[in-house]
Amino acid sequence: METLAIISGAVIGVAILMYVVLDGFDLGVGILFPFAPDEGARNTMINSVAPVWDGNETWLILGGGGLLVFFPIAYSIALPAFYIPVMAMLFALIFRGVTFEFRHQAHTSTHLWNRSFFWGSLTAAFMQGTLLGALVQGVEVEDVRYAGGMFDWLTPFSVLTGIGVVVGYGLLGATWLIYKTEGHVQDWARRSAVVLGGGTLIAMVAVSVMTPLLRPAIADRWFGGVNILYLSPIPLLTLALAVSLFWSIFSKRELLPFLSSIGLFVLGFAGIAISLYPNIIPPSVAVWDAVAPRSSIVFALAGVAVVLPMVLLYTVYAYSVFHGKASEHGGYAHHEHE
Repeated sequence: METLAIISGAVIGVAILMYVVLDGFDLGVGILFPFAPDEGARNTMINSVAPVWDGNETWLILGGGGLLVFFPIAYSIALPAFYIPVMAMLFALIFRGVTFEFRHQAHTSTHLWNRSFFWGSLTAAFMQGTLLGALVQGVEVEDVRYAGGMFDWLTPFSVLTGIGVVVGYGLLGATWLIYKTEGHVQDWARRSAVVLGGGTLIAMVAVSVMTPLLRPAIADRWFGGVNILYLSPIPLLTLALAVSLFWSIFSKRELLPFLSSIGLFVLGFAGIAISLYPNIIPPSVAVWDAVAPRSSIVFALAGVAVVLPMVLLYTVYAYSVFHGKASEHGGYAHHEHE
């Protein structure tokens, strides 16, 4: 059962990571929307994510549904603990999706839908960050039930992680635009990526310093005994990716800044997973304490074995079809990138 629990947790972890990376950049495009140089740039920006944004959110469904199926006890604790940020995030994502369609058809109210796209993206990103911070700092559990208050999720640490995710998504969005656009939009995206890259690194350092201070167990995980040697590649790789990010921006590479920013998110995700393991609801509910019955897990994993490759193939195919540069008036100019 421990092995099945770890495999189930890995499935959910992969789904969440895929969501963060893929939906992160299109939320980042929305966060950058009001700061674009002109309306033509905004049209190019929204055209760059229009073919893929709704498919990106498939991973959120897999992650949330997987939590309910594989870890129903964790789901029953997490939902009341994080009800407000979860609902705010979902309503923001729905509202943001509506703006895609209405903005395309609007003539006199384009400015209204521009603001809606920004606020929907900002709210969804911030709520995802506060959820992360609230989970890391721990949830009060008694008799396998949530025992805290309605606003326990809202703390200075969760606000910090919320701001960090907003800035990080902005970086993903800016580097995506470097890859997908040309001319003055690409130049503006490069300048934005420099600022947001610095902000992302500052946020990562701040969270990395504060996380071990939240609970002694996390500090011991990173700094106890020989762990500091085993885990040292993570901060070293983070430093290397930071250098790669800024070097590739200043040397006017197109794809490498986006890959470097994705790498920073992957390493940040790995760091959080290491800090929390084996808890799915820290500090007291381990993955094997919250896992569903064996028959349910085997049945669900069989379904995942079929569905997950299909979703991956669809994702790869969608991105390959729309692999060229986005333009202001729609369509893609297909040509080779680095």
